[in-house]
Amino acid sequence: MTATMLLIGGLVALGLAVVLAVVGIVARPAEDGVARALATIDNHYTRHAPVEAEVTRDPFAALPGWLRGLAVHLSPSGITTTLQRRLDLAGNPKGWTPDRILAAKGLGLFILGGLGALYGVRTIGLLVVSAAVAATVGFFLPDILLYNAGAKRQDKIQKALPDALDMLTVCVEAGLGFDAALSQVSRNTAGPLAAEFSRVLQEIQIGKSRSQALRAMTDRTTVPELRSFVSALVQAGELGITIADVLREQAREMRLRRRQRAEEKAQKVPVKILFPLVFCLFPSMFIVIIGPGALSIARVLFGR
Repeated sequence: MTATMLLIGGLVALGLAVVLAVVGIVARPAEDGVARALATIDNHYTRHAPVEAEVTRDPFAALPGWLRGLAVHLSPSGITTTLQRRLDLAGNPKGWTPDRILAAKGLGLFILGGLGALYGVRTIGLLVVSAAVAATVGFFLPDILLYNAGAKRQDKIQKALPDALDMLTVCVEAGLGFDAALSQVSRNTAGPLAAEFSRVLQEIQIGKSRSQALRAMTDRTTVPELRSFVSALVQAGELGITIADVLREQAREMRLRRRQRAEEKAQKVPVKILFPLVFCLFPSMFIVIIGPGALSIARVLFGR
């Protein structure tokens, strides 16, 4: 009896070991698949395509590597991370990567510096000053263009957010779930906000939680209204509050903020128009109105 029990226990232990081994082998590829899917989405949006596929189309591939190294040495530490952050804010335009921007900075440094030196070649002092100024402009020009692209994109997101929240609220109140409503908004609208919503849905579908995907979206933007909207959604999900009520309040608040921004811009118009009025319009008016009288006075007084 004892030998039989030992044999049965050994068989049960062996079966459990086989089951655990199978589960471990099956579960590991699933986790790897989720990780690969996340990496695929990140690579798609950051435009990190394989080098072999783009080396023939990359205009900066033929540039020597020391141009990028020079730009790295002249830039502060962590410049690659900073550029990637700015690229995320700009929506990762096609063909823009930190390495290419650094190569463009080095190329601009030499090209504009050389043009500045040619401009001031007649004198030593002018040559040094013009070359230094032109090289500085060429070095920081890619940064300015990248910052401008990011600022324009964030402005588009801010302008599109109230209308997107109104549509999202209508879809949720009509009976759709939040993910389905978000899909409708991303499908029926255009622009950077729709692209961000589409990326959130893709990240949710491949394994990320809703709160993680939404917080990742706020990391790629600088719009304060979007951050407050995501914070309200995450808190509502954690506390069990109805999403429809949260969306309704957030949509009302976004419309109020949009009206306040419009009023603020309207209040700034008189101040902005003052300088062109004083320096451009008033001198012309003075010449037209006072000019003939000044000529008449000059003829009477001086006989001319």
